Amino acid sequence: MSGNIAVAVINASTVLTDDAIAPVVKALQTQVSEHLSSVWGIGATLSFVPHGATPPAGVWWLSILDNSDQAGLLGYHDLTPEGLPLGKAFAGSDIASGYQWSVTASHELLEMLIDPDINRTVFIQRPAGAPILYSFEICDPCEADQYGYPIEGILVSDFVFPSWFESFRAAGSTQFDLMQHIKQPFELAAGGYIGVYEMSGAGGWQQLNAQTMPQGHPPRAPVGSRRERRRARREHWQRSELRSR
Repeated sequence: MSGNIAVAVINASTVLTDDAIAPVVKALQTQVSEHLSSVWGIGATLSFVPHGATPPAGVWWLSILDNSDQAGLLGYHDLTPEGLPLGKAFAGSDIASGYQWSVTASHELLEMLIDPDINRTVFIQRPAGAPILYSFEICDPCEADQYGYPIEGILVSDFVFPSWFESFRAAGSTQFDLMQHIKQPFELAAGGYIGVYEMSGAGGWQQLNAQTMPQGHPPRAPVGSRRERRRARREHWQRSELRSR
C-alpha cells in the first residue's frame, strides 16, 4: 500500500469553531505523516475547509459533524459528490458524552485511509467452527480515549499494526499497536471492538466487544458510521450534497 491522498477536513459542525478544528487538523497531519505512514506505508495531505467554505474538487472528505442522527439532514451521506471516500466524526455526540472528538476524528481518518471502500477483511480459518472474516478496522480494537496519545496537546487515537491481523504471531512476539496496549493478534483492549462475519452465513456482520466496556459506550453503530455502512449494500450508498444551513 502506498501513495499520498488529498483529504479535506470540513467544519460542518455548529458546536466547534474553525479555531477549534484547525489545530486538530495539524495534529492529524503529523499523525499520518510520522506515525501511520511508517507502519502502513500510506500517506495523506490534509487541508482544512472552514465553516461554510467549499472543499476543492477531487479530494476525499473528513467531515466534522454534530450528531449522527443529523448526518443525512446536513447533506453528508456515504460518498463525496464525486463518489470518493468520506469519513465522519460526530463532534456534538462526543462532547455530549464526555469523549474527545479529536480521538474520533483521528480514528475515522486513519481507518478511511487504510480501508477507504469499507470492504477489506481478513480471513481466519479457526480450528473449530466456521471460518470468520475480521473487518479491516485499525482503531476499533483500541478505540477508547484512554489509549490515545497527545500530539502537541491534541489527543489522537491509538491504532493497530498489520501484525494484529496475523494469526501466526505468538503473544508478545512483536508490536501489535502503536502505544503497546495490545499483546497478541485479535486482542481487544478494554472498550475496544471489531466487526466479524461468520462464514456459516447466519447472522451477517456481528460486533465482538472487549469484556470490559466503558459506561455509556454506544450499543449500536451510529448512523453514518463505518460500522453502519459496512452492513449496508454498496448500491444503497448515496453521494453527498453540500447544503447551506
